Amino acid sequence: MAFDGLFTRKIIEDLQSLVSGRIHKITEPSSDTIILTIRSERTNKQLLLNTHANFSRFHLTKQKYDNPFDPPMFLRVLRKHLDGGIIQSIKQIGNDRLIEIDIHSRDEIGDLRKRTLILEIMGRHSNIILVDSERKIIDGFKHHTPNTNTARTIMPGFKYELPPTAKKVNPFTVDDVVKYIDFNSGKIDRQLLQQFEGFSPLITKEIVSRRPFMNQTTLVEAFDEVINDVQKEPTPVIYSDEETGKEIFYFMPLHAYGNDYKTFDTIHECLDRFFESRGERERVKQRALDLVKIVDQHLQKNRHKLEKLINEQQEASTKDIQQLYGELITANMYQINQGDKTLETINYYNNEPITIPLNPTKSPSMNAQYYYKQYNRLKTREIELEKQIKLTQENILYFESLEQQLSHISVEDIDDIREELEDEGIVKKRKNKNKKKSNKVSVTTFTSSDGQTILLGKNNKQNDYLTNRLARKHQLWFHTKDIPGSHVVIQEDQPTETTIKEAAMIAGFYSKASQSGQIPVDYTEIRHVHKPSGAKPGFVTYDHQTTLYVTTDYDDIKKLLKQ
Repeated sequence: MAFDGLFTRKIIEDLQSLVSGRIHKITEPSSDTIILTIRSERTNKQLLLNTHANFSRFHLTKQKYDNPFDPPMFLRVLRKHLDGGIIQSIKQIGNDRLIEIDIHSRDEIGDLRKRTLILEIMGRHSNIILVDSERKIIDGFKHHTPNTNTARTIMPGFKYELPPTAKKVNPFTVDDVVKYIDFNSGKIDRQLLQQFEGFSPLITKEIVSRRPFMNQTTLVEAFDEVINDVQKEPTPVIYSDEETGKEIFYFMPLHAYGNDYKTFDTIHECLDRFFESRGERERVKQRALDLVKIVDQHLQKNRHKLEKLINEQQEASTKDIQQLYGELITANMYQINQGDKTLETINYYNNEPITIPLNPTKSPSMNAQYYYKQYNRLKTREIELEKQIKLTQENILYFESLEQQLSHISVEDIDDIREELEDEGIVKKRKNKNKKKSNKVSVTTFTSSDGQTILLGKNNKQNDYLTNRLARKHQLWFHTKDIPGSHVVIQEDQPTETTIKEAAMIAGFYSKASQSGQIPVDYTEIRHVHKPSGAKPGFVTYDHQTTLYVTTDYDDIKKLLKQ
């Protein structure tokens, strides 16, 4: 992520079209988001202001958000002071991530008043503050009392003060970049970050990458070159790292990150795309935090159990040695005297000498019986261990599949997984007399490039319904090969090659291997997919499969999603 001062500058430039627009609706869809709906240039535009610790930002959005029935207090204050107001200016303070929106509105008796909405994008310290014409705080999204923040107070009635930040130089007004850099100290990118306002590690890395080495001449050239590029028309991009799955966005291509990127028509479209899936995952995380923790605990518990069982199995594999010791003691009973600690004899199976430990307090026959008992004990234990290992491996696969599902589901699908865990006895059933268990099951629908229907199950309840009830026997079924993932079915009897490939891509995307470069996906007809008796939810076996290797892309998958 690189929502730095330079990125803020480009958004401010683009938002000047909102000046003279009228605010006719203010909503707070979540505990960290405010949306101003502004009537400008004969259209309604949604300006999103977000104070999330990891996702703080502001931009125009086309996403739809649900609004709480009971408006929070801060939202009521904004509506009272800003509803119907006209935007006079949108400006950036210096080159920092500080934005001020001046608004003229009228009070209850019709008098004109000036209000300023201040957005501070500072990670976990991000805030939205409303001040009057004298810079007195009317209210803030987050309050800071003198006891909780000694630097400044954010409370109604207090004078607004800019956040305490390090004194840095505005890169657009600097006359000589060289005088701020100590070339003997090295780490030029870090020095640039410490000296210049609004720079992020992304842009400092870009500057030093523009030349093979840095000296007084090349630094000035690279610095001026990047600053010149920054002031051009934006070309928003998103870079994706296939190995880590991480993405980076910026308002222009970066030499330091190569040429593998996706471009967008506007900065706002780029940000909508970047934060869409992250915002959904964050909402899921908040709602399903207890489930994620429970699934992870059971997964780790079973993995640890499997490790112990395998060690015990290796110990049990010595049963044949115990039997051999018993046989050799019995065959050489006449050579053993009471009190002997070992028996040295010839192993008649390979004619090699062997030394067998003996208990000197026991008779030769008792020593032989001891080894026979060890053999029988280990033999019985080995059979039980095989059962336990198989059961534990199935449990690991089950919890891995739940882990994968929790990473891809939407908020609406959480209850399905919670109900499943309750039915399996993994979590306690919640006492809710008013809520009846729903028998309705829905699956996600995609439309291939050839217009054919592809269905996806996002959790085990949906997977079982899709595979065992909804799909017909000659339709194709998809699943990642030996990797936890969702069930995918093409709801056509004669699918095209394009549809088959896109169905495999969907199966790969909704799997634990979604970030891999080449994902193996098996597909076969439904008639070759079977659910064993007593199997856990979502578990099936299949045969007569064909394997495809696919790569996945979020944007490609989203295009196929039926709206």
